[in-house]
Amino acid sequence: MNFKYSKFLFFIAYLSGVNAALAQNTDWDMYINASANAYRQGDYATAETLLNSAQNEALKFGPDDIRVATTLNNLGQLYNTEGKYAEAEPLFKRSLAMAEKALGPDHKIVATSLNSLARLYKIQGKYKEAEPLYERSLAMAQKALGPDNHIVATSMNHLALVYQAEGKYTAAELLFNRSLKIRETALGPNHPDVAQSLNNLAELYVVRGKYTEAGPLFKRALAIVEKAPSSENQHIATCLNNLAGLYLNQGKYNEAEPLFKRSLAIRETSLDPEDADLAQSLNNLAELYLIRGKCAEAETLSTRSLVIAEKTLGPNHPTIAQSFNNLAATYISQGKYSLAEPLCRRSLAIEEKALGPDHPDVAIGLNNLATLCTKQSKYIEAEPLFKRSIAIQEKSLGLDHPNLAKVLTNYAVLLDKTKRTKEAKKLLDRAASINLKAFGKTNFHHSPSPKKKSAIP
Repeated sequence: MNFKYSKFLFFIAYLSGVNAALAQNTDWDMYINASANAYRQGDYATAETLLNSAQNEALKFGPDDIRVATTLNNLGQLYNTEGKYAEAEPLFKRSLAMAEKALGPDHKIVATSLNSLARLYKIQGKYKEAEPLYERSLAMAQKALGPDNHIVATSMNHLALVYQAEGKYTAAELLFNRSLKIRETALGPNHPDVAQSLNNLAELYVVRGKYTEAGPLFKRALAIVEKAPSSENQHIATCLNNLAGLYLNQGKYNEAEPLFKRSLAIRETSLDPEDADLAQSLNNLAELYLIRGKCAEAETLSTRSLVIAEKTLGPNHPTIAQSFNNLAATYISQGKYSLAEPLCRRSLAIEEKALGPDHPDVAIGLNNLATLCTKQSKYIEAEPLFKRSIAIQEKSLGLDHPNLAKVLTNYAVLLDKTKRTKEAKKLLDRAASINLKAFGKTNFHHSPSPKKKSAIP
């Protein structure tokens, strides 16, 4: 989920670095430039044909020539954009190996190759594979450009997003804050890259339950992208979606709904009908409808979102787990427990495999499955799931996070149903204290399936 221009600029940045290094005007340059134009226009078939022609020209300079590595990288970027991840990965790996051999391990083109491969892994939810590549790229950028360069800020942003996805929130927050300060100084307070940093830091604050801190950042980011003359509609849609998500978490449903709808309208008209960002907008509006009791509408949107996400991201991506989770919530609200249960279990299995057993998203999955089991009177199965969810959240998010209050409340229902009313009251009192601190009231209606929103790489 990102500002779409990042892919194209990455493509051109690699090309420019090689052309500067070679300083030649050849048929290879002609094909590369023409392929970039086709890529910009969304004509991917033509871009692929031109890149294949460029590869034939590059091989005339020798199999180890850097132009071969460049063409492989750009073809990998094209496949990445098209969602052909299996085809892209070997091209990126081969390009990286060739660039390191030809230019040395610290060359800027090597850094670009590292970023290309890391980004591919990140899109696929392979965060452990992406992290060391982004870390190496950041170290190279700091060494070559100094600590305060805006390109270094971009590298920090990439790495911070991976840290956040892995649940390494303290490390992510440090990098997001540093990236924001560098960009404000180097680019000015109203640059679109500053909006990117504001959005991503605000999103992290939402994940950590810091809603008061997140609001002004989201609003400032939205104001910047709405005023920027070069801003794309998708930037605006992302910021609208994220501010609406904050309102949803705060229970400000009247404020959230028009923003979700505006974001969805932009994405419906400007994105491919199978784009992952469109699936996200459908999913988020479905969640709001579910809270407001519009179960049929929520189910329709959730089902459509899941179909798009499965086709775009594959069956085992962490985002798919979120889609399963939210569709399950619509079934649970309608008493369709037999339909909800396999979705909850599959969602949890995907999250545990992709993110590890102690990730905060796993805690959400555990809570949802435990809540369903409670509704089905499967108390023996539900209780250890609640306990594990609470332990994970206390460790990763702290003792006062709003998501924890939700789990405590749900666990209290189980305790009450099993005649342990004193224990239930203790949990309800603790949940009320958390809600009072976070929202100013004790009986806050939490979102049924807390979720991630759009980060901007």
